[in-house]
Amino acid sequence: MSASIQAVSNVIASTHVVSVATADGAQSELICTQPAEYPKRVMYWLPAMGVPAKHYLPLAEAFAAHGVAMALHEWRGIGSSNRRAGRQSNWGYRQLLETDIAAGMAEAKTRWPQAELWMGGHSLGGQLSCLYASRHRGDVAGLALVASGSPYWRRFKRGSLILAAYALVTPISRLIGYLPGRRIGFGGNEARDVIADWSRSGRTGRYAANGIVADFERELGAFQRPVLAMRLRDDWLAPLSSLEWLLDKMPKAPRRVDVVAPEQLAGQSADHFTWMKVPDAIAAQLAAWMDTNFDHDT
Repeated sequence: MSASIQAVSNVIASTHVVSVATADGAQSELICTQPAEYPKRVMYWLPAMGVPAKHYLPLAEAFAAHGVAMALHEWRGIGSSNRRAGRQSNWGYRQLLETDIAAGMAEAKTRWPQAELWMGGHSLGGQLSCLYASRHRGDVAGLALVASGSPYWRRFKRGSLILAAYALVTPISRLIGYLPGRRIGFGGNEARDVIADWSRSGRTGRYAANGIVADFERELGAFQRPVLAMRLRDDWLAPLSSLEWLLDKMPKAPRRVDVVAPEQLAGQSADHFTWMKVPDAIAAQLAAWMDTNFDHDT
């Protein structure tokens, strides 16, 4: 167990690192944190693009202080994953949604069979949590989004520059075999099909994935579980217009949007990533909201 994980386990009742394997041989660690008492609620958390799961340990600790367990998902190709994107190693949203997240969610259900299961995520993780939950509406009690929104270029200032970037990343990733995100300062080293699926949603404003025939837009439109979106005040990567485009895809879902200011982050900048260092206020708001929307018949 790493030092950072050990530090969390000294504060909360338990932290377990579980190896999750899929049928196609992909393997990664699911970090599971549990408060002192058996939880009524569990949050299954999807990271931002290129961010290892362990970076959300402060968030898991903060949730545990409010009695909520947390399972931190690891993206294929990142952190503890046994895969790395390359010319001979490729995947897209289909594998992330149908294989990896499904396997992690099954582990969370097995670990906490009596708890109500919620789902949430940061940035891309928020988007994919919406897509997964809308396809498995009976499994998820609600959605929590932090610093998330659609990447649709028309919802951003200087959108034409963003559109140009979308037009470039797919051919670059095909030429090299993957997107060298570490080198260019965006995300991790990302599989070319992940970039193709992501950039398509950025260009068109609609969700689709290679190899998935389901209509994501229709399924999002049928989703009726509650959604709380935490928007970071100074976050240009996920502005309100971007968030609203995503939320408007789920018109039947009761929604709430809260704005996080620097005062709630110990004076630190309320931007796309800094909140991860001081997530206590965000965890408190999410936990209180989950308690309000708790299904006591579950």
